Amino acid sequence: MTKISNEYVLNRNRINGIDDSKKNVQTNKVSNGKSFKEIMNQLSKNEKVNFSKHALQRLEKRNINLTSEDVDKITNAVNIAKAKGVKDALIIMGDNAFVTSIKNNMVITATSGTDLKESVFTNIDGAVII
Repeated sequence: MTKISNEYVLNRNRINGIDDSKKNVQTNKVSNGKSFKEIMNQLSKNEKVNFSKHALQRLEKRNINLTSEDVDKITNAVNIAKAKGVKDALIIMGDNAFVTSIKNNMVITATSGTDLKESVFTNIDGAVII
């Protein structure tokens, strides 16, 4: 049986209440001992955050210059929000604010300085202050 077939049988048996714990069946571990989920989590942590076209326009218009360290901080904030189950977050870093789609790993828009005063941010379910 192939690995996919084994996983299908395992999942079908779990749903149907069949105990196959005593059977010799392959698990979803790869050669280095990590599960697929662990590998995907590691890959997503290594991915840098992306910026939408709109966000890039806002960065330029508002003279917001980000260093690679700033992008790393935003990426870390996205990962923190992701770990907490946030879908859309406001990330505040110094005098700058970034509305981000955590699911898409993307900064949607950016604002800074005086534009932040008396601002209302909607369609977010979390905030990370860095």
